[in-house]
Amino acid sequence: MADGQVERVRSFNRLVTERVGALNDRYLSRRRPLGEARLLWEIGAGGSDVRGLREQLGLDSGYVSRLLRSLESAGLVTVRPSDADKRVRVARLTRKGLAERQLLDERSDELARSFLEALSPARRERLVAAMEEVELLLSAGLVELEPVDPASRDGDACLNAYFVELARRFEGGFDHATSLIGTDELRPPAGLFVVARLRGEAVACGGLVFYGAKTADVKRMWVHESVRGLGIARRLLGELERRAAAAGVRRIRLETNGALTEAISLYRSAGYEEVEAFNAEPYAHHWFEKKLTARS
Repeated sequence: MADGQVERVRSFNRLVTERVGALNDRYLSRRRPLGEARLLWEIGAGGSDVRGLREQLGLDSGYVSRLLRSLESAGLVTVRPSDADKRVRVARLTRKGLAERQLLDERSDELARSFLEALSPARRERLVAAMEEVELLLSAGLVELEPVDPASRDGDACLNAYFVELARRFEGGFDHATSLIGTDELRPPAGLFVVARLRGEAVACGGLVFYGAKTADVKRMWVHESVRGLGIARRLLGELERRAAAAGVRRIRLETNGALTEAISLYRSAGYEEVEAFNAEPYAHHWFEKKLTARS
């Protein structure tokens, strides 16, 4: 990574914080800083549990608690145990809070228009397109990968979404009960299962099944359609390869269906070579293999 690139990013960060008013304790000319204003917006009209707010914003619990106490003292928010689960604290906007959020929305629109008003129509398009690209690339950096039990809440949600998509895309549908592997094969020591989260929400998954000491198969690779294009699939595949290599695997394999053209393209570009069928997976049309080294 070049020093010049780091300096350009820092320069961009300074400009954005200045332009959006993040340095002002009276954000959008109100009596609160940006942090409190953003929390009001994230709570929304329907309310939000406090843990979800922390995960969404990437903030520690102490800071979120301080922000909520300040908003409570201003009469904008209430924080109470959930009716469904008393262990869960839920933040909700009061009538005053809803009015404040509406005003902040209006002033945020005014601030966004001020970015565009001084520009020609062509430059407005350039700016908006550049912002979309920056948002895309920065969102990719927020993705976190973590090994989980495939039967956990996030693991189960990802696998069910994966099965639903395959049933929709495969000619003749998909019944995971007829597949060669189940949940147990994705648990250590037989295998492992990794979930990708974006702002606390599980958006992708992938697993490994070990065969002997030197071979592993990639299984259950899936990325939610709303976050495709962020490079999550390639990053997830790389993480599985890294974990496989660290476990001593020197040959990693996978099979896929011909309908999954984007997956086939990913595997080929990642160095996988098509080979003869190595299993009897009923939904597979293509089988791939890649050699790993200890440095993979």
